Amino acid sequence: MPQRRTVTSRSQEPRQRFAEEVRRLREQGGLSLRQLADVLGWDPSTLGKLERGQTLGGPELAQALDRYYGTADFMLTLWELAVADPTQFKEQYRQYMLLEAEAVSLWHFGVSSVHGMVQTSGYARELISAGGHRGEELDLQVEARLGRGTVLAGDEPPRFRTILYEAVLRMALRDRQAWREQLEHLMVIGDQPKTTVQVLPFSAGPFGLDSTEVTFLGLSGGRTVAYTENAHRGELIEESSSVDRLQLAYDSVRDLALSPAESRKFIGQMLEEAPCDPST
Repeated sequence: MPQRRTVTSRSQEPRQRFAEEVRRLREQGGLSLRQLADVLGWDPSTLGKLERGQTLGGPELAQALDRYYGTADFMLTLWELAVADPTQFKEQYRQYMLLEAEAVSLWHFGVSSVHGMVQTSGYARELISAGGHRGEELDLQVEARLGRGTVLAGDEPPRFRTILYEAVLRMALRDRQAWREQLEHLMVIGDQPKTTVQVLPFSAGPFGLDSTEVTFLGLSGGRTVAYTENAHRGELIEESSSVDRLQLAYDSVRDLALSPAESRKFIGQMLEEAPCDPST
């Protein structure tokens, strides 16, 4: 049997193929990175990292490329394939990440960490490195996580609510300045029109989600799915009765949480208490 020939020189690996297409379209249009960045309104360094395969960015950037080049949903499709690539992300996260990019609303309760969409670079790096990632893999994971936050920075961001248990705010990072930046970012995020940040204080007492990190994704058409996770595994829950039970528990947590205004004051107090880096 004759050997099967490769019909294209383009990469068959999804992440690399996405990077190749970002560069090919730019060069075909005779644009520099700076010129393309000016047209799209994105940072040129981000576009450079896209072309080198160092980051995937978020769906908003892929859609911006499609609009500019008139490629329908081609770049968005390549982005989705790259995100879903099992060599880049664990199986348990792949379907969730695709749904997260489509969601019209996200409601989150964090019992141990800040939601990935509102994590700063320093915070994400310490959390991911604590899970054992090092070197280039660590850099890729941090870039991918930060790319998720671009959804909230788009022209039509989803409604986003996060309720953080006080323990999340008490677990400071080793990097003092990075921890202050994360607290400051939460305050900025909480001031955005479609974003709500609340704190569940220790004084609220026992609550139904005491061992559960959960995110509810409201999808177009009115369907809601839930994603629960711990340090070892995540589970996408689509069965309506199970989602309803989790939502009832979430509602009870929200009733116990501080109001958005009280939560902002609480985070501000945490910021005042956070130690400064003596070198700054």
